[in-house]
Amino acid sequence: RAAPPPPPETFGAYQKKDEESNGVMAMIDMLVRDLDKEMTVAEAEEKNAQQDYEELMKDSAEKRTADSKSLSEKESAKADTQAMLEKHHDDKASTEKELAATMEFTQSLHAECDFILKYHGVRKEA
Repeated sequence: RAAPPPPPETFGAYQKKDEESNGVMAMIDMLVRDLDKEMTVAEAEEKNAQQDYEELMKDSAEKRTADSKSLSEKESAKADTQAMLEKHHDDKASTEKELAATMEFTQSLHAECDFILKYHGVRKEA
């Protein structure tokens, strides 16, 4: 048998490449700092958003309370107004009956007066 051919040439002995590894390490450090900054900003934004949300919920609860109170006041006022309306309808009906009776009385007085005027002369002569 024949001897195998010599192995192909490799990269050679290990050598540390300071410049290239420093560049990569610097990029990784920069990415870590950027990520830390973004995390800090995100946490601050989340805290602000949480405070805004809590304030919104507080304001909403106060508004619901005020709206509920306003609604019950308006319902009470409506009930009072409805009661007054019914009372005024009853008063109007009784006043209309009284007016009809007064008009009837006035007509009867007018008829008597006309009769008296018509026969005044005849009675005066008698």
